[in-house]
Amino acid sequence: MSTSAKTPGGVRPGGAPRRGEPERIGLQDMHRRQVRNAWLLIAPTLFLLVVVIGYPIVNAVIMSLQKDPGLDPATGFFADGGFAGISNYSHWLLQQCSSASGNVPCPPGSLGSQFWPSTFTTLFFTVVTVPLETVLGFWFAIIMNRAFKGRGMVRTAILVPWAIPTAVTAKLWYFLFAVAGIINVLLGKQILWTSDAWASRFAIVVIDTWKATPFMALLILAGLQLISEDVYEAARVDGASTWRIFWSITIPLVRPALIVAVLFRILDVLRIYDLPAIFGGGNATATWSILVVQQMRQGPNVASALSTIVFLFIFFIAFIFVRFLGADLLGRGRQKGRGKPGGPLTEEEVPKEPPLISGPAHSATFAPKDPRAESQGHERQKAGVK
Repeated sequence: MSTSAKTPGGVRPGGAPRRGEPERIGLQDMHRRQVRNAWLLIAPTLFLLVVVIGYPIVNAVIMSLQKDPGLDPATGFFADGGFAGISNYSHWLLQQCSSASGNVPCPPGSLGSQFWPSTFTTLFFTVVTVPLETVLGFWFAIIMNRAFKGRGMVRTAILVPWAIPTAVTAKLWYFLFAVAGIINVLLGKQILWTSDAWASRFAIVVIDTWKATPFMALLILAGLQLISEDVYEAARVDGASTWRIFWSITIPLVRPALIVAVLFRILDVLRIYDLPAIFGGGNATATWSILVVQQMRQGPNVASALSTIVFLFIFFIAFIFVRFLGADLLGRGRQKGRGKPGGPLTEEEVPKEPPLISGPAHSATFAPKDPRAESQGHERQKAGVK
């Protein structure tokens, strides 16, 4: 005769369910199973990303540590290459070129001597164009977010420059900035926009701002449309001015979308190639990407070193935005103190079931009713009516 005790719920004191009953799963176990299934579903995608993105990066780093095949300046014979160490990196960062007597400063006009000038040009484009595009894009986004007659036509007109291919845009503005172009005619001057150093730089700033501002406006508009109109209405009822509403409501609520838009544009300008390459300007408008393409024709291993330097710089900028400025690229919006993704749920994250009876407000709804009390209540209602 078995004397093992069982709880009223049918579960033995050890926690094991009775034979024939389904296994009960706690919230923690359910969460772990969901995370495991999620990792299994995204594993093929992660594998493709490693192959498509990880392999080229690793291969570029390996190539940057190798010498390019060519004539050895010390011996005058053809060399197949070999391990170069960090000489390819010092070629760019220290502007050192190899010669028969060793490493010497790169002569003016060579690609090695253009690294720091191209760095200045790339950062100049980034520092000037991104703030202009942000301000104009915010202005256009506010216009497109308003309700007025013909809003669809205005949105289409604003987004047209972004839809035009960059090569077509560069050639279009090339003719506008020509010596006999409409820009010089309107200014009444003969400015060499495609050959003068600073004139060509400012021309590219104008072209890039004209083309990329709609992109900024589109991303900021997506953030503005997430703000409820009730928030603005409550602020107006409280007597807030338009300027106060903009700085206290619009800017804080649109900040996540704004930071992501600025990050995308910074990364895009840092690797700009097609616009200055097609428009012209020579070495004055040469960026990092242009320098990499030019070096690829002379030696891919040295070009890989420059590509690695550019990649590390861009990665550093992205890390700063994501880690310290709060750029939420994945849209998770996780708060401080919450559990780690894939880890056990914290006490705050575990959903709690509402109590059946937790006070007068709940007792009226969930508490069992006494039939005698109900009948007495009906009798009092009848007596009151009579």
